[in-house]
Amino acid sequence: MAGYDDRDGVIWMDGGLVDWRDAKVHILTHAMHYASSVFEGERAYNGKIFKSREHSERLIASAEALDMPMPYTVDQIEAAKDEALKASGLQDAYVRALVWRGSGDDMGVASAANPVRMAIAVWGWGAYYGDAKMQGAKLAIAEWKRPSPETIPVHAKAAGLYMICTISKHKATAQGCSDALFMDWRGYVAEATGANIFFVKDGEVHTPLADCFLNGITRQTVIGMLKDKGITVHERRIMPEEMEGFEQCWLTGTAAEVTPVGEIGPYKFEVGALTREIAEDYEKLVRA
Repeated sequence: MAGYDDRDGVIWMDGGLVDWRDAKVHILTHAMHYASSVFEGERAYNGKIFKSREHSERLIASAEALDMPMPYTVDQIEAAKDEALKASGLQDAYVRALVWRGSGDDMGVASAANPVRMAIAVWGWGAYYGDAKMQGAKLAIAEWKRPSPETIPVHAKAAGLYMICTISKHKATAQGCSDALFMDWRGYVAEATGANIFFVKDGEVHTPLADCFLNGITRQTVIGMLKDKGITVHERRIMPEEMEGFEQCWLTGTAAEVTPVGEIGPYKFEVGALTREIAEDYEKLVRA
């Protein structure tokens, strides 16, 4: 397959569709230098984007958190995503919406004079963790920690927050792992580089309290599914050593969907009945 910059097709950009290879920005784009960008990752199933409007609303909230005035409303973003998806010709696809500070009169830290731009790209993307979708992913434990909410807008889906994700996942894959698990700045279990995490013990589910990381839309969906089944869900702070007593584990995210975890550092988990059930139920839900 050709690189992501060299493909046939179109990308929605600043109000209309442009040729895929022509979707370019200037080298002095503010976002490239100062990470002034936010994004959404979404999946379409059978030609429909799952939880599309919730993603569009979060995109705007993230932009506002970074003091970027959005040039589009939720309805306009929804229409643009629909246009991009239809133009792709794909029924099952990954949808990436990106908002960033472009190039303009400012080239320092401040960028109020620069335009806020938006693009939407659509492509085919299979299982995020490959075979781990069935066998159980293997995770390393990251050396970096999720920062305090006093240091950065942690609930925005902002590009800058993914810097430690990139370097942590690189190190994890070099060790033969699928991903890395972060602790937060206090030492509690937080999340993987691009997914939230759940554990099972004695028929009840435990998941880290989303007080310093993104409260994922898939995370919220799965919590709702569990509660609908009458399963107790504990959203709480979890110490790393507690993982020794958990029986099952899975990850959730738009790209990850519901992916079982078999191993995190020294801790082992079974791909048990509840994990398989939630993964299957989620697959049915998104394709309903």
